[in-house]
Amino acid sequence: MDDVITYGDGRGDPAPVRDDPGETYPWIRGRSGSRRLRGDGVTAQFVRFVLVGGSSNIVYALVFLLLHARGTFAANVAGVVVSTAMANELHRRLTFHASARVSWFPAQWEGGGLALVGLALSTLSLALLDFWLPSAGGLVQAVAVVAVSAFVGVLRFLALRGWVFS
Repeated sequence: MDDVITYGDGRGDPAPVRDDPGETYPWIRGRSGSRRLRGDGVTAQFVRFVLVGGSSNIVYALVFLLLHARGTFAANVAGVVVSTAMANELHRRLTFHASARVSWFPAQWEGGGLALVGLALSTLSLALLDFWLPSAGGLVQAVAVVAVSAFVGVLRFLALRGWVFS
Protein backbone atom coordinates (compact mmCIF):
# COMPACT_ATOMS: atom_id res chain seq x y z
CA MET A 1 0.00 0.00 0.00
CA ASP A 2 1.34 3.44 -0.94
CA ASP A 3 1.91 6.07 1.68
CA VAL A 4 -0.41 9.04 1.27
CA ILE A 5 0.07 12.64 2.35
CA THR A 6 -3.28 13.93 3.58
CA TYR A 7 -4.05 17.64 3.51
CA GLY A 8 -6.44 19.52 5.81
CA ASP A 9 -9.23 19.41 3.21
CA GLY A 10 -9.14 15.60 3.13
CA ARG A 11 -7.60 15.27 -0.32
CA GLY A 12 -4.58 13.02 -0.47
CA ASP A 13 -1.60 12.73 -2.78
CA PRO A 14 0.85 9.85 -2.94
CA ALA A 15 3.94 10.45 -0.84
CA PRO A 16 7.08 11.15 -2.85
CA VAL A 17 9.14 8.04 -3.55
CA ARG A 18 12.60 8.16 -1.99
CA ASP A 19 15.36 5.61 -2.14
CA ASP A 20 16.24 6.14 1.52
CA PRO A 21 13.88 8.33 3.53
CA GLY A 22 16.37 8.35 6.38
CA GLU A 23 18.76 10.37 4.22
CA THR A 24 16.18 13.13 3.88
CA TYR A 25 14.84 13.01 7.42
CA PRO A 26 17.58 11.52 9.62
CA TRP A 27 15.91 12.70 12.82
CA ILE A 28 12.93 10.46 12.01
CA ARG A 29 14.77 7.30 11.07
CA GLY A 30 17.88 7.89 13.16
CA ARG A 31 19.98 5.17 11.59
CA SER A 32 21.20 7.10 8.54
CA GLY A 33 22.18 10.13 10.58
CA SER A 34 24.02 8.04 13.14
CA ARG A 35 25.80 6.17 10.34
CA ARG A 36 26.96 9.50 8.97
CA LEU A 37 28.38 10.50 12.36
CA ARG A 38 30.29 7.23 12.58
CA GLY A 39 31.92 7.75 9.18
CA ASP A 40 35.38 9.03 8.39
CA GLY A 41 34.37 12.10 6.41
CA VAL A 42 35.55 15.55 7.45
CA THR A 43 32.12 16.60 8.73
CA ALA A 44 31.65 13.50 10.87
CA GLN A 45 35.15 13.80 12.28
CA PHE A 46 34.67 17.50 13.01
CA VAL A 47 31.38 16.86 14.84
CA ARG A 48 33.04 14.17 16.94
CA PHE A 49 36.05 16.45 17.48
CA VAL A 50 33.79 19.23 18.77
CA LEU A 51 31.96 16.82 21.10
CA VAL A 52 35.23 15.47 22.50
CA GLY A 53 36.63 19.01 22.70
CA GLY A 54 33.56 20.23 24.56
CA SER A 55 33.86 17.35 27.01
CA SER A 56 37.55 18.00 27.56
CA ASN A 57 36.87 21.72 28.06
CA ILE A 58 34.39 20.85 30.79
CA VAL A 59 37.05 18.64 32.40
CA TYR A 60 39.57 21.48 32.01
CA ALA A 61 37.21 23.99 33.66
CA LEU A 62 36.52 21.63 36.57
CA VAL A 63 40.23 20.96 37.17
CA PHE A 64 40.99 24.68 36.83
CA LEU A 65 38.30 25.66 39.33
CA LEU A 66 39.32 22.91 41.76
CA LEU A 67 42.97 24.00 41.72
CA HIS A 68 42.46 27.76 41.29
CA ALA A 69 43.32 28.40 44.94
CA ARG A 70 46.84 27.06 44.28
CA GLY A 71 47.40 29.71 41.60
CA THR A 72 46.13 30.29 38.10
CA PHE A 73 49.29 29.02 36.41
CA ALA A 74 49.27 25.70 38.28
CA ALA A 75 45.52 25.32 37.73
CA ASN A 76 45.94 26.08 34.02
CA VAL A 77 48.78 23.58 33.53
CA ALA A 78 46.95 20.83 35.45
CA GLY A 79 43.75 21.49 33.51
CA VAL A 80 45.57 21.38 30.19
CA VAL A 81 47.46 18.17 31.05
CA VAL A 82 44.41 16.25 32.26
CA SER A 83 42.02 17.44 29.56
CA THR A 84 44.60 17.00 26.77
CA ALA A 85 45.45 13.43 27.75
CA MET A 86 41.76 12.58 27.85
CA ALA A 87 41.04 14.34 24.54
CA ASN A 88 44.00 12.75 22.73
CA GLU A 89 42.84 9.28 23.65
CA LEU A 90 39.23 9.99 22.70
CA HIS A 91 40.36 11.52 19.41
CA ARG A 92 42.54 8.50 18.70
CA ARG A 93 39.74 6.03 19.38
CA LEU A 94 36.53 7.88 18.48
CA THR A 95 37.15 10.98 16.42
CA PHE A 96 39.67 9.66 13.90
CA HIS A 97 39.23 5.87 14.38
CA ALA A 98 43.02 5.62 14.53
CA SER A 99 43.57 3.15 17.37
CA ALA A 100 44.75 0.51 14.87
CA ARG A 101 47.08 2.96 13.07
CA VAL A 102 48.44 5.05 15.94
CA SER A 103 49.40 3.67 19.34
CA TRP A 104 48.80 5.44 22.64
CA PHE A 105 52.26 6.96 23.17
CA PRO A 106 52.68 8.67 19.76
CA ALA A 107 49.14 10.01 20.03
CA GLN A 108 49.89 11.51 23.44
CA TRP A 109 53.33 12.78 22.42
CA GLU A 110 52.31 14.41 19.13
CA GLY A 111 48.87 15.54 20.30
CA GLY A 112 50.42 16.83 23.51
CA GLY A 113 52.99 18.77 21.53
CA LEU A 114 50.17 20.48 19.69
CA ALA A 115 48.54 21.24 23.04
CA LEU A 116 51.64 23.19 24.08
CA VAL A 117 50.56 25.87 21.62
CA GLY A 118 47.21 25.97 23.39
CA LEU A 119 48.94 26.11 26.76
CA ALA A 120 51.10 29.04 25.62
CA LEU A 121 48.08 30.93 24.28
CA SER A 122 45.93 30.21 27.32
CA THR A 123 48.76 31.29 29.65
CA LEU A 124 49.19 34.48 27.63
CA SER A 125 45.44 35.11 27.79
CA LEU A 126 45.48 34.68 31.58
CA ALA A 127 48.40 37.11 31.88
CA LEU A 128 46.65 39.68 29.68
CA LEU A 129 43.39 39.23 31.58
CA ASP A 130 45.21 39.72 34.87
CA PHE A 131 46.86 42.87 33.46
CA TRP A 132 43.65 44.38 32.05
CA LEU A 133 41.19 43.08 34.65
CA PRO A 134 43.08 42.15 37.83
CA SER A 135 39.87 41.59 39.79
CA ALA A 136 38.64 38.84 37.44
CA GLY A 137 37.62 35.72 39.35
CA GLY A 138 38.23 32.09 38.54
CA LEU A 139 35.05 31.74 36.50
CA VAL A 140 35.95 34.66 34.20
CA GLN A 141 39.46 33.28 33.80
CA ALA A 142 38.14 29.81 32.99
CA VAL A 143 35.75 31.24 30.37
CA ALA A 144 38.60 33.20 28.76
CA VAL A 145 40.80 30.13 28.56
CA VAL A 146 37.98 27.99 27.16
CA ALA A 147 37.39 30.65 24.45
CA VAL A 148 41.08 30.58 23.52
CA SER A 149 40.94 26.78 23.55
CA ALA A 150 38.06 26.80 21.07
CA PHE A 151 40.14 28.85 18.62
CA VAL A 152 43.17 26.64 19.10
CA GLY A 153 40.87 23.63 18.76
CA VAL A 154 40.07 24.39 15.14
CA LEU A 155 43.78 24.62 14.35
CA ARG A 156 44.38 21.45 16.33
CA PHE A 157 41.68 19.57 14.40
CA LEU A 158 43.43 20.35 11.14
CA ALA A 159 46.80 19.25 12.51
CA LEU A 160 45.48 16.06 14.14
CA ARG A 161 43.53 15.09 11.03
CA GLY A 162 46.31 15.84 8.58
CA TRP A 163 49.36 14.78 10.57
CA VAL A 164 48.93 12.86 13.84
CA PHE A 165 46.07 10.50 12.97
CA SER A 166 46.41 10.33 9.18
